[in-house]
Amino acid sequence: MVTQLFKKLGARMTKIKVKQVDSYIYRFNNSKPEFLMLKRTIGKHYEHLWQGVAGKIEKNETAVQTVLRELKEETGLSPIKVFTADHIASFYDARNDLLMMVPIFGIEVDSVDVKLSAEHSDFKWVSFEEAFKLLVWKGQKEGIKAVNDAVVSDDERLQWSEIII
Repeated sequence: MVTQLFKKLGARMTKIKVKQVDSYIYRFNNSKPEFLMLKRTIGKHYEHLWQGVAGKIEKNETAVQTVLRELKEETGLSPIKVFTADHIASFYDARNDLLMMVPIFGIEVDSVDVKLSAEHSDFKWVSFEEAFKLLVWKGQKEGIKAVNDAVVSDDERLQWSEIII
């Protein structure tokens, strides 16, 4: 109905697009989750910022395939559990008039042996509180909070949102 009205008026609607993913990698240390934070390399877009594992969805790739590929490319780690978080980050891309929707994933690993790609210059395993402070974007903070809440909660969220890999 709204789309038809916009067409009659000759207006153009902002498109909604999912073209990237965000994930927060964690492991358990003394039964508490620690999160892997990656520091962007100098000369890369958003240089010096800390982030989780993120990336663009390639042609004919699903968001889940993207997050698994990016995990391997950026860290060399293998997942033991993957789930969709109870959050989707969003932001407006004014240059392209796009409303970007970014699915958020939680990924459990059992190794600390990170092999960085050229995209990142440093990494560290930190508590949720420290990871939250390192992240700068609101969507990232909300994303890692959703992952942490699911991991430490005593409800059935992980059972419902786990992705069989």
